[in-house]
Amino acid sequence: MPESRHRRNRGQALSRRAGSASARSSSRPGKKRPNKLYVVASAVIAVLVIAGFALGGLAGGGTSGSSSGSSSQFVEGIGERQPIESSNHQNVGTDIVYNSFPPTSGDHYPPEALQRCGFYEDGMRDEVAVHHLEHGNIVVNYNLPDSGQADQLRNVMGDIDIAKIWGIARSYDKIPEGQVALAAWGVLDRMDGVDEGRITQFFEAYAGSLGPESITCR
Repeated sequence: MPESRHRRNRGQALSRRAGSASARSSSRPGKKRPNKLYVVASAVIAVLVIAGFALGGLAGGGTSGSSSGSSSQFVEGIGERQPIESSNHQNVGTDIVYNSFPPTSGDHYPPEALQRCGFYEDGMRDEVAVHHLEHGNIVVNYNLPDSGQADQLRNVMGDIDIAKIWGIARSYDKIPEGQVALAAWGVLDRMDGVDEGRITQFFEAYAGSLGPESITCR
């Protein structure tokens, strides 16, 4: 039986709608898949950031556990500030005049005269001690005829961890008997006898923190 005009027209309309829907479906952008290289790179960066924070936390911590002092400048109440003199190298054997005894800055002998951290019962020349101060080291000057006090000072120095890499103690007869004088670059603290608390506080504030350079004496 011949197909009626109505059925023919309806079929054509349905065909056109189906074709239009198919075209829309094919032109619609598909869901983009994440780039594998991007995902891997993001993961690596995240791991590095987390590791950096972890290492930073391990390196931080309190002053007592650090490898140097906590201050980069003078701390009010810990020693007395001293004027800073020139800091040029002079030939070994040259006698240099300083503005204080013990000195806290000034010209000094070159690196070959430097000594290691420790306790020097026979003393150390000012010209060598000042170079150590320039490196951020602490020089503990003492004039203690009482051997018991000298032993006490040695024990105190041994109990201060950062003194093992930043500290030098030397016998020094240019200060009054019975006195201990702590020197950092531009800072001086004098005391009668051995005051463990003040010595520890001085190291925790200034060891490796003051001076044009920061080089351990170990």
